[in-house]
Amino acid sequence: MTYTTRDKWEKHFSDGKNFRQVGERERELLAEHTPAPESGGRALDVGCGTGELAAYLASLGYTVDACDFADSALARAREEHAGIEGVRWLHMDIERDDPAPLHEEGYDLITLRLMYPFVQDRGRVLHGLGERLRDGGALVVITPVAATTPEERRAIALDDDEIAVLAAGWETVERLDADGLAVLVLRGPCHADTRAVEKRPTTAHALTGALAVVTDDAGRVLLGRSRRGMLELPGGKSHGPEGFVAAAVRELAEETGLAADPADAYVVTMLVDDSHGIPRLTAVVRITAWTGTLTNAEPELFDRWEFFDQHALACVGPVFVPAALAIDSVWPGVIPDLPPVVSYPLAAERPPVPGEPAEAVRLRQAMARTVIDGGWAPSEPVRDALRTVPRHRFAPEVNLADAYDGGDRAVITRRDETGRAISSVSAAWLQADMLESLRLRPGAIVFEAGSGGYNAELIAHVVGPDGRVVSVDIDPWVVRRTRAFLTEAGSGRVTAVEADAALGAPAHLVPRGGFDGSVITYNCWDISPPWRDQLAEGGRLVMPLEMGGYTRAIEFERRGEVLHARRFTYCGFVRDQGQQARPAPVVPLLDGALALRFDDGPAAGAQGLEEALRGRRHEVATGVTMRAANSYFGSLQLFAATTVPGFCRLAAHQESAEAVTGIAKDRDAPAILGEASLAYLIHVQTKDSDRREDKEWEWFAYAFGEQGPELAERLVATVRAWGRHIRAEANHEHADPVLTVHPAGTPDDALPAGDVLDKVNCRLVFRWPGRDVVLPGPVERPVADVVAEGV
Repeated sequence: MTYTTRDKWEKHFSDGKNFRQVGERERELLAEHTPAPESGGRALDVGCGTGELAAYLASLGYTVDACDFADSALARAREEHAGIEGVRWLHMDIERDDPAPLHEEGYDLITLRLMYPFVQDRGRVLHGLGERLRDGGALVVITPVAATTPEERRAIALDDDEIAVLAAGWETVERLDADGLAVLVLRGPCHADTRAVEKRPTTAHALTGALAVVTDDAGRVLLGRSRRGMLELPGGKSHGPEGFVAAAVRELAEETGLAADPADAYVVTMLVDDSHGIPRLTAVVRITAWTGTLTNAEPELFDRWEFFDQHALACVGPVFVPAALAIDSVWPGVIPDLPPVVSYPLAAERPPVPGEPAEAVRLRQAMARTVIDGGWAPSEPVRDALRTVPRHRFAPEVNLADAYDGGDRAVITRRDETGRAISSVSAAWLQADMLESLRLRPGAIVFEAGSGGYNAELIAHVVGPDGRVVSVDIDPWVVRRTRAFLTEAGSGRVTAVEADAALGAPAHLVPRGGFDGSVITYNCWDISPPWRDQLAEGGRLVMPLEMGGYTRAIEFERRGEVLHARRFTYCGFVRDQGQQARPAPVVPLLDGALALRFDDGPAAGAQGLEEALRGRRHEVATGVTMRAANSYFGSLQLFAATTVPGFCRLAAHQESAEAVTGIAKDRDAPAILGEASLAYLIHVQTKDSDRREDKEWEWFAYAFGEQGPELAERLVATVRAWGRHIRAEANHEHADPVLTVHPAGTPDDALPAGDVLDKVNCRLVFRWPGRDVVLPGPVERPVADVVAEGV
């Protein structure tokens, strides 16, 4: 029984043949080492056959999912174990089918009995199953071993090298014996961090070669586990006058049995590094199509060839340095911490490479449905883009479930040296909302500030074959990555440019009459003049704008030199890295436990504040309450930030600050300053209940210092005005201001009536409902001579 095809196994079980029965020693070891949790557990039996092991696991107290790709085996399992409760029989191929039927919350035990040697992509399958283990769970592989298996049956057994690879990366590995079978109990992390490693030193004066980057119909990457104990790409040295494409195609056939037409092979970059001090030149050849059956044609050099998920490439153990660098040239970022290399990308015209698993299609449809049901994508073009554009191919370092999260989760793709996120794929609902705000028509030309690829491809899908997108980013790594992903999975309608997006698009890429729409995908403190000047009359600019430290994605319409806000969306993005980036001035207090942030305007002095904070706290109730169902107060923050003179924020950085201020660590509160005094807003729970909907909170103004009571009354008046004119019972129905944006230098008498917030490049005028009511005037406060800057 060394056959692996489904039809042969179907015939095997339909003919009434069996497999080796589960022995008494196997049962004892499973009961001893993997007992079901007291509250009951869930198990997955992979390759269950006729169900003998699944039935036994059910007797131990597990609820069992038992899967097999042979329908005839499952038919017998259902018949032979008809009286067994707690077993769900699943017809699926664990290697190739969408894992949708598996339990979403994972398993306490996963078993692979006498089937692991039959798996082609062992590393990928084991990694995927390991990710489904619950905390404390175990994966058990029961297998014959090569040392005690006859030569003619070695294909169904594992040797010590294979067992070592299987066990790599697990926190604990127990190897037990059950009547000659190895029982491997694996627990803890299911991966080994990827390391780029070299082969032994060479005696050559220089090294040249070609490596083939090949994917299957699901987009997985072909790698061989070599006898040198590392993963390698197909490839090797060129012979004589042989070109790099010919060498890659030849090596692919010689090593794996797969055939490729040289017309489907493209040299995408040349890598220059060294091996033990010897210069090395590697041609990276992307092969976009192939035929044949994967085999191990050179068993003296390789143990096996497998296809690996891209997101798992960060935890597959040792990888040959040129192979790791070649993979990074096609999918930048999937393998971290690589050695330095000089890369010469070639402008090779090549087609996008298709391929995705069925699971990606299912998850993409589910993500789209979540966004649509949330009301974020009312138009059919945007809905179709969400259903069509393969988001996971622009975030290959994360698994499919994370790539297609339909909630509020962004995929972080790059961090700075402090760990702060500086590039990401934003939450799908927010991308859809901003895309809807652009109000694009077929054939539109769009400017995007901040690259990544996926958002640009959504836009490209909406504007259609006659449209185009110009995407600009200041980070060379991000632009390289964007171009690589667009080549692999794009429409060909997006141009990625490396530049400071605050300067707008290069002149030769700006359409006559301006862009039909522009979208900024990072937090902006100011509005760059080119974003307005390069926008067509009546065009939309959609951007996350910071006002008083609070960010809203705002849809602006251009009318001459003035931008008119049409709608606001609460949001958050990574920060600007270009010339418009502005670190907020910060004044630390109480040895850094607290800090005052001045996101707009000059920083005020903090003289006497620390002494005031050690004194009595003044508290004033506003009478404005909220329940869990309408707890959203973002509109209050923005209202205060744009209407209260001298607005700032009081941030708590240490737990000790909560005892003084009532502000929890890592939170902040709207605040205003006076002379050696301050006041701020905080919500306090005033009614508790077992039912969430019956709990209640009230806004209070807390204050310190001699002017504290007066400052607190100003905030109380602000909250009450907000409660009367702005807030609504439904969180999404809070009133927005009428906002216009005017060029810097516009005289006061040329501005409309309203509250003015000045930036460097523009003047924002807010007209809130009810602002004909006069609020208390400002309290005089000193300006600091020296201010510490930071975030």
